[in-house]
Amino acid sequence: MSPLTIIVAATKANGIGINGGLPWKLSKELKYFAQATTNAPEGHQNAVIMGRNTWESIPKKFRPLPRRKNIVISTNPHYNLDTISTSAVLAHNLKSALELSHAQTPNLNREFIIGGATLYTEAIKLPPSPTEPYVDRVLLTRILAPDFKECDVSMSDFLQEEIDGKKVWARASHKELEEWVGFGVAEGELEENGVTYEFQMWLRGV
Repeated sequence: MSPLTIIVAATKANGIGINGGLPWKLSKELKYFAQATTNAPEGHQNAVIMGRNTWESIPKKFRPLPRRKNIVISTNPHYNLDTISTSAVLAHNLKSALELSHAQTPNLNREFIIGGATLYTEAIKLPPSPTEPYVDRVLLTRILAPDFKECDVSMSDFLQEEIDGKKVWARASHKELEEWVGFGVAEGELEENGVTYEFQMWLRGV
């Protein structure tokens, strides 16, 4: 089983959404998300795993997300993905999503958890294992300003996690981020539409 990667944009208070969508409009961040989740060696493909609400938050004309295997989790076995594309499949929980990811993507490169909050929490709690999938890195777009206090959906503060008094997560260097995603990434604080943000990568250290 390959390690899992969470990719998320979150405020300093870990807000990630409002009213079923994003409270910011950042075209460069969306381009980064698309490139990071799509980039794969020739002949290989990445999988993006998401909850039903995240799937529905994607404009219909853009789903399934192209050049990626889309796996949508819903507890409703009769949920209709409303697409004829074979790039999108339905799973009923995270475990079955991971099984489908490998079974239906024989040339699988990487697996990304792309939301929402409940799925982030469930995935990040998977214990490290040499034989079972678990999250070993988080691609975090940190929204630095404004605070977006109106966010009504938040993810858990994974950076506060400790084991035996030792922080579980450590920030990677910008060079490590670029090497892992496989393309150039803007460094430092960026500003777009009045929003300041930064691309970060965090690695599980313990």
